[in-house]
Amino acid sequence: MKLFTSVHDVPSIKQFVKDALELKANPYAHQSLGKNKTLGLVFMNPSLRTRLSTQKAALNLGMNVMVMNMDKEGWALETQDGVVMNGSTVEHIREAAAVMGQYCDILGLRSFPKLADREEDYSEDFFNKFVKYCAVPVVSLESATRHPLQSFADIITIHETWNTPPPLGEAGRGLPKVVLAWAPHVKALPQAVPNSFAEWMCKAQAEGMINFTIAQPKGYELAEQFTPGADIQYNIEEALSGADYVYVKNWSSYKEYGKVLSTPDGWMMNNELLKFTNDAKVMHCLPVRRDLELSSEILDGPNSLVIHEAGNRLWAAQAVIKAILEEL
Repeated sequence: MKLFTSVHDVPSIKQFVKDALELKANPYAHQSLGKNKTLGLVFMNPSLRTRLSTQKAALNLGMNVMVMNMDKEGWALETQDGVVMNGSTVEHIREAAAVMGQYCDILGLRSFPKLADREEDYSEDFFNKFVKYCAVPVVSLESATRHPLQSFADIITIHETWNTPPPLGEAGRGLPKVVLAWAPHVKALPQAVPNSFAEWMCKAQAEGMINFTIAQPKGYELAEQFTPGADIQYNIEEALSGADYVYVKNWSSYKEYGKVLSTPDGWMMNNELLKFTNDAKVMHCLPVRRDLELSSEILDGPNSLVIHEAGNRLWAAQAVIKAILEEL
Protein backbone atom coordinates (compact mmCIF):
# COMPACT_ATOMS: atom_id res chain seq x y z
CA MET A 1 0.00 0.00 0.00
CA LYS A 2 1.42 3.38 -1.06
CA LEU A 3 -1.76 5.44 -0.83
CA PHE A 4 -4.78 5.26 1.47
CA THR A 5 -7.64 7.49 0.38
CA SER A 6 -10.64 5.16 0.13
CA VAL A 7 -11.90 1.60 0.43
CA HIS A 8 -10.68 1.09 -3.14
CA ASP A 9 -7.13 0.96 -1.76
CA VAL A 10 -8.11 -2.10 0.32
CA PRO A 11 -8.16 -5.49 -1.48
CA SER A 12 -10.22 -7.20 1.25
CA ILE A 13 -12.10 -5.55 4.11
CA LYS A 14 -12.28 -8.86 5.98
CA GLN A 15 -8.51 -9.29 5.89
CA PHE A 16 -7.86 -5.66 6.79
CA VAL A 17 -10.17 -5.94 9.82
CA LYS A 18 -8.31 -9.07 10.87
CA ASP A 19 -4.99 -7.22 10.57
CA ALA A 20 -6.26 -4.35 12.72
CA LEU A 21 -7.54 -6.67 15.45
CA GLU A 22 -4.23 -8.52 15.54
CA LEU A 23 -2.55 -5.16 16.19
CA LYS A 24 -5.11 -4.37 18.88
CA ALA A 25 -4.18 -7.63 20.61
CA ASN A 26 -0.43 -6.95 20.29
CA PRO A 27 0.16 -3.22 19.67
CA TYR A 28 3.96 -3.19 19.88
CA ALA A 29 4.82 -6.31 17.89
CA HIS A 30 6.01 -4.43 14.82
CA GLN A 31 8.05 -1.56 16.26
CA SER A 32 11.04 -2.50 14.12
CA LEU A 33 9.04 -1.57 11.01
CA GLY A 34 8.97 2.09 11.96
CA LYS A 35 12.46 2.42 13.38
CA ASN A 36 14.18 5.53 11.96
CA LYS A 37 11.06 6.36 9.92
CA THR A 38 9.06 9.59 10.25
CA LEU A 39 5.34 10.21 9.85
CA GLY A 40 4.30 13.78 9.12
CA LEU A 41 0.71 14.77 9.94
CA VAL A 42 -0.52 17.85 8.07
CA PHE A 43 -3.79 19.43 9.20
CA MET A 44 -5.56 22.13 7.23
CA ASN A 45 -8.51 21.84 9.65
CA PRO A 46 -9.12 20.99 13.32
CA SER A 47 -8.80 17.44 14.63
CA LEU A 48 -9.03 15.49 17.87
CA ARG A 49 -9.49 11.73 17.25
CA THR A 50 -7.72 11.69 13.89
CA ARG A 51 -4.67 13.51 15.17
CA LEU A 52 -4.25 11.63 18.44
CA SER A 53 -5.08 8.16 17.13
CA THR A 54 -2.80 8.42 14.10
CA GLN A 55 0.04 9.86 16.15
CA LYS A 56 -0.29 7.06 18.72
CA ALA A 57 -0.51 4.44 15.97
CA ALA A 58 2.79 5.62 14.49
CA LEU A 59 4.46 5.60 17.91
CA ASN A 60 3.24 2.03 18.48
CA LEU A 61 5.05 1.11 15.27
CA GLY A 62 8.29 2.74 16.41
CA MET A 63 8.04 5.83 14.20
CA ASN A 64 8.95 9.44 14.84
CA VAL A 65 6.00 11.80 14.36
CA MET A 66 5.83 15.46 13.36
CA VAL A 67 2.59 17.44 13.33
CA MET A 68 1.95 20.59 11.28
CA ASN A 69 -1.25 22.59 11.79
CA MET A 70 -1.14 24.53 8.53
CA ASP A 71 -4.26 26.54 9.32
CA LYS A 72 -2.52 28.08 12.35
CA GLU A 73 1.22 27.59 11.94
CA GLY A 74 1.93 27.45 8.21
CA TRP A 75 2.03 29.84 5.31
CA ALA A 76 -1.10 30.47 3.28
CA LEU A 77 -0.89 28.06 0.35
CA GLU A 78 -1.51 28.73 -3.32
CA THR A 79 -2.89 25.73 -5.20
CA GLN A 80 -3.51 27.13 -8.67
CA ASP A 81 -0.82 26.95 -11.34
CA GLY A 82 0.11 29.83 -13.62
CA VAL A 83 -0.89 32.60 -11.23
CA VAL A 84 1.19 35.56 -10.10
CA MET A 85 1.30 35.23 -6.32
CA ASN A 86 0.77 38.88 -5.51
CA GLY A 87 -2.16 38.30 -3.14
CA SER A 88 -2.61 36.67 0.26
CA THR A 89 -0.92 33.33 -0.53
CA VAL A 90 2.74 33.04 0.44
CA GLU A 91 3.86 29.55 -0.65
CA HIS A 92 2.82 27.29 -3.50
CA ILE A 93 1.66 23.74 -2.80
CA ARG A 94 4.31 22.51 -5.25
CA GLU A 95 7.11 23.61 -2.94
CA ALA A 96 5.31 23.07 0.37
CA ALA A 97 4.34 19.44 -0.34
CA ALA A 98 7.71 18.65 -1.90
CA VAL A 99 9.58 19.96 1.14
CA MET A 100 7.40 17.93 3.51
CA GLY A 101 8.21 14.86 1.45
CA GLN A 102 11.90 15.56 2.00
CA TYR A 103 11.46 15.35 5.78
CA CYS A 104 9.01 12.47 6.08
CA ASP A 105 8.72 8.86 4.91
CA ILE A 106 4.91 8.93 5.07
CA LEU A 107 2.57 11.93 5.16
CA GLY A 108 -0.99 12.20 6.42
CA LEU A 109 -3.18 15.04 5.14
CA ARG A 110 -6.50 16.41 6.39
CA SER A 111 -8.46 18.97 4.40
CA PHE A 112 -12.15 19.89 4.31
CA PRO A 113 -14.32 21.03 1.37
CA LYS A 114 -15.39 24.64 0.97
CA LEU A 115 -18.98 23.55 0.18
CA ALA A 116 -19.24 26.35 -2.38
CA ASP A 117 -18.36 24.59 -5.64
CA ARG A 118 -19.27 20.90 -5.97
CA GLU A 119 -17.05 20.35 -9.00
CA GLU A 120 -14.04 21.83 -7.24
CA ASP A 121 -14.60 19.86 -4.03
CA TYR A 122 -15.30 16.54 -5.72
CA SER A 123 -12.28 16.88 -7.99
CA GLU A 124 -10.13 16.58 -4.82
CA ASP A 125 -7.75 19.01 -6.51
CA PHE A 126 -5.93 20.07 -3.34
CA PHE A 127 -5.49 16.52 -2.06
CA ASN A 128 -4.37 15.16 -5.43
CA LYS A 129 -1.82 17.92 -5.90
CA PHE A 130 -0.40 17.27 -2.45
CA VAL A 131 -0.03 13.57 -3.28
CA LYS A 132 1.61 14.40 -6.59
CA TYR A 133 4.18 16.88 -5.29
CA CYS A 134 5.14 15.30 -1.95
CA ALA A 135 6.41 12.13 -3.69
CA VAL A 136 5.98 9.88 -0.61
CA PRO A 137 3.09 7.61 0.48
CA VAL A 138 0.04 9.53 1.74
CA VAL A 139 -2.69 8.61 4.21
CA SER A 140 -5.98 10.50 4.02
CA LEU A 141 -6.86 11.96 7.42
CA GLU A 142 -10.09 13.18 5.75
CA SER A 143 -10.56 14.91 2.43
CA ALA A 144 -13.32 16.86 0.71
CA THR A 145 -15.23 13.69 -0.17
CA ARG A 146 -14.07 10.85 2.13
CA HIS A 147 -12.88 9.93 5.63
CA PRO A 148 -11.50 6.39 5.18
CA LEU A 149 -9.78 5.99 8.56
CA GLN A 150 -13.10 6.68 10.27
CA SER A 151 -14.96 4.22 8.08
CA PHE A 152 -12.34 1.54 8.63
CA ALA A 153 -12.72 1.99 12.40
CA ASP A 154 -16.50 1.74 11.96
CA ILE A 155 -16.39 -1.66 10.25
CA ILE A 156 -13.88 -2.89 12.87
CA THR A 157 -16.38 -1.87 15.55
CA ILE A 158 -19.28 -3.63 13.86
CA HIS A 159 -17.18 -6.76 13.44
CA GLU A 160 -16.14 -6.78 17.12
CA THR A 161 -19.61 -6.22 18.54
CA TRP A 162 -21.65 -8.50 16.30
CA ASN A 163 -21.51 -11.30 18.81
CA THR A 164 -23.47 -14.22 17.39
CA PRO A 165 -21.00 -16.88 16.16
CA PRO A 166 -19.64 -17.86 13.67
CA PRO A 167 -17.48 -14.82 12.72
CA LEU A 168 -18.88 -11.89 10.76
CA GLY A 169 -19.61 -12.69 7.14
CA GLU A 170 -19.04 -16.45 7.39
CA ALA A 171 -21.56 -19.06 6.26
CA GLY A 172 -24.27 -20.00 8.73
CA ARG A 173 -24.58 -16.63 10.39
CA GLY A 174 -27.24 -14.00 9.90
CA LEU A 175 -25.89 -10.70 8.65
CA PRO A 176 -26.34 -7.51 10.69
CA LYS A 177 -28.54 -4.80 9.25
CA VAL A 178 -26.59 -1.52 9.27
CA VAL A 179 -28.46 1.77 8.76
CA LEU A 180 -26.84 5.09 7.95
CA ALA A 181 -29.36 7.61 9.29
CA TRP A 182 -29.33 11.30 8.43
CA ALA A 183 -29.65 13.63 11.43
CA PRO A 184 -30.42 17.34 11.87
CA HIS A 185 -27.75 20.02 12.33
CA VAL A 186 -27.54 23.79 12.66
CA LYS A 187 -25.16 24.29 9.74
CA ALA A 188 -24.10 22.72 6.47
CA LEU A 189 -21.70 19.79 6.94
CA PRO A 190 -19.69 17.97 4.26
CA GLN A 191 -20.65 14.62 2.78
CA ALA A 192 -17.18 13.14 3.47
CA VAL A 193 -18.10 10.91 6.42
CA PRO A 194 -21.41 9.57 5.00
CA ASN A 195 -19.84 9.13 1.55
CA SER A 196 -17.02 7.13 3.03
CA PHE A 197 -19.21 5.11 5.40
CA ALA A 198 -21.58 4.25 2.56
CA GLU A 199 -18.71 3.26 0.29
CA TRP A 200 -17.15 0.95 2.90
CA MET A 201 -20.51 -0.56 3.86
CA CYS A 202 -21.43 -1.20 0.22
CA LYS A 203 -18.15 -3.06 -0.27
CA ALA A 204 -18.66 -4.92 3.02
CA GLN A 205 -22.12 -5.88 1.77
CA ALA A 206 -20.59 -7.12 -1.49
CA GLU A 207 -18.12 -9.19 0.57
CA GLY A 208 -21.06 -10.80 2.39
CA MET A 209 -20.46 -9.10 5.74
CA ILE A 210 -23.56 -6.91 6.28
CA ASN A 211 -26.87 -5.67 4.85
CA PHE A 212 -26.86 -1.92 4.29
CA THR A 213 -29.59 0.73 4.28
CA ILE A 214 -29.42 4.53 4.00
CA ALA A 215 -32.20 6.63 5.51
CA GLN A 216 -32.49 10.30 4.61
CA PRO A 217 -35.12 12.92 3.82
CA LYS A 218 -35.75 13.74 0.17
CA GLY A 219 -33.05 15.98 -1.23
CA TYR A 220 -30.22 14.52 0.83
CA GLU A 221 -29.25 11.72 -1.56
CA LEU A 222 -25.51 11.09 -1.70
CA ALA A 223 -23.65 10.84 -4.99
CA GLU A 224 -24.49 7.49 -6.57
CA GLN A 225 -20.83 6.51 -6.88
CA PHE A 226 -20.74 6.02 -3.09
CA THR A 227 -23.94 3.98 -2.70
CA PRO A 228 -23.90 1.01 -5.12
CA GLY A 229 -26.15 -1.73 -3.74
CA ALA A 230 -27.45 0.28 -0.79
CA ASP A 231 -31.16 0.17 0.08
CA ILE A 232 -32.26 3.83 0.02
CA GLN A 233 -35.16 4.76 2.31
CA TYR A 234 -36.96 8.04 3.03
CA ASN A 235 -39.04 6.98 6.03
CA ILE A 236 -36.86 6.78 9.13
CA GLU A 237 -39.16 4.43 11.06
CA GLU A 238 -39.40 1.95 8.18
CA ALA A 239 -35.65 2.12 7.55
CA LEU A 240 -34.90 1.37 11.20
CA SER A 241 -37.09 -1.74 11.26
CA GLY A 242 -34.90 -4.68 12.27
CA ALA A 243 -31.71 -2.60 12.36
CA ASP A 244 -28.81 -4.00 14.38
CA TYR A 245 -26.60 -0.90 13.97
CA VAL A 246 -27.57 2.71 13.37
CA TYR A 247 -24.87 5.11 12.22
CA VAL A 248 -26.07 8.65 12.88
CA LYS A 249 -24.63 11.53 10.83
CA ASN A 250 -25.66 14.85 9.35
CA TRP A 251 -24.71 15.97 5.87
CA SER A 252 -25.72 18.81 3.60
CA SER A 253 -27.34 18.33 0.23
CA TYR A 254 -25.25 17.00 -2.65
CA LYS A 255 -27.73 17.93 -5.40
CA GLU A 256 -28.33 21.43 -4.06
CA TYR A 257 -24.72 21.51 -3.07
CA GLY A 258 -23.85 22.54 0.46
CA LYS A 259 -27.40 23.61 1.33
CA VAL A 260 -29.41 22.77 4.44
CA LEU A 261 -32.89 21.93 3.17
CA SER A 262 -36.10 22.12 5.13
CA THR A 263 -36.72 18.72 6.68
CA PRO A 264 -39.55 17.05 8.59
CA ASP A 265 -39.41 16.56 12.34
CA GLY A 266 -38.54 13.24 13.89
CA TRP A 267 -35.07 12.58 12.45
CA MET A 268 -33.03 12.94 15.64
CA MET A 269 -32.19 9.46 16.92
CA ASN A 270 -33.63 8.86 20.39
CA ASN A 271 -35.04 6.01 22.45
CA GLU A 272 -38.45 6.29 20.79
CA LEU A 273 -36.91 5.66 17.37
CA LEU A 274 -34.69 2.97 18.87
CA LYS A 275 -37.85 0.95 19.55
CA PHE A 276 -38.22 0.34 15.81
CA THR A 277 -34.81 -1.39 15.71
CA ASN A 278 -33.52 -4.75 16.87
CA ASP A 279 -32.20 -3.05 20.03
CA ALA A 280 -29.59 -1.53 17.74
CA LYS A 281 -26.17 -0.32 18.71
CA VAL A 282 -25.79 3.36 17.85
CA MET A 283 -22.68 4.87 16.28
CA HIS A 284 -21.42 8.38 15.47
CA CYS A 285 -18.01 9.55 14.29
CA LEU A 286 -17.83 12.42 16.83
CA PRO A 287 -17.84 15.29 17.58
CA VAL A 288 -21.59 15.19 18.13
CA ARG A 289 -24.03 17.93 19.09
CA ARG A 290 -26.04 16.40 21.90
CA ASP A 291 -29.82 16.54 21.64
CA LEU A 292 -29.60 17.95 18.12
CA GLU A 293 -27.99 15.16 16.08
CA LEU A 294 -28.27 12.44 18.70
CA SER A 295 -30.07 12.33 22.02
CA SER A 296 -28.18 12.33 25.30
CA GLU A 297 -30.28 9.38 26.45
CA ILE A 298 -28.70 7.27 23.73
CA LEU A 299 -25.19 8.70 24.09
CA ASP A 300 -25.23 7.99 27.82
CA GLY A 301 -27.09 4.70 27.51
CA PRO A 302 -26.18 1.06 26.89
CA ASN A 303 -26.72 1.17 23.11
CA SER A 304 -24.03 3.75 22.40
CA LEU A 305 -20.82 2.58 20.73
CA VAL A 306 -19.30 6.01 20.16
CA ILE A 307 -16.39 5.61 22.60
CA HIS A 308 -15.62 2.04 21.52
CA GLU A 309 -15.74 3.27 17.92
CA ALA A 310 -13.40 6.18 18.66
CA GLY A 311 -10.99 3.79 20.39
CA ASN A 312 -10.81 1.71 17.22
CA ARG A 313 -9.55 4.73 15.30
CA LEU A 314 -6.12 3.82 16.73
CA TRP A 315 -6.13 0.29 15.32
CA ALA A 316 -7.47 1.41 11.96
CA ALA A 317 -4.65 3.93 11.63
CA GLN A 318 -2.05 1.44 12.84
CA ALA A 319 -3.11 -1.17 10.30
CA VAL A 320 -2.88 1.36 7.47
CA ILE A 321 0.51 2.70 8.51
CA LYS A 322 1.86 -0.82 9.00
CA ALA A 323 0.73 -1.80 5.49
CA ILE A 324 2.53 1.23 4.05
CA LEU A 325 5.69 0.65 6.09
CA GLU A 326 5.86 -2.90 4.75
CA GLU A 327 6.11 -1.45 1.24
CA LEU A 328 8.86 1.05 2.01
